[in-house]
Amino acid sequence: MSAPIEFSSHSLLKIEILKSHGINISKEIIEDIIRFPDKIEVGYKGRSIAQKGFDETHVLRIVYETKPEKIWVVTVYPGRRSRYEKD
Repeated sequence: MSAPIEFSSHSLLKIEILKSHGINISKEIIEDIIRFPDKIEVGYKGRSIAQKGFDETHVLRIVYETKPEKIWVVTVYPGRRSRYEKD
């Protein structure tokens, strides 16, 4: 994926909310997860959800849309590995 990655105002707000809870996620980390995910799922409205391990008990999930001219990050959220890494 070489398309530029752009962030919605909601995703930028989520980054700030996570920081206020002690979870420091940068745009670079999010871009890396989109480009090199551990797993990709199809979500609501056909959006993609890229996932990567974040620490021993959590993953970080990035919801995004792939458009012809860019990748649009909709939201970012952490989740428990026990929920999202089931086979």
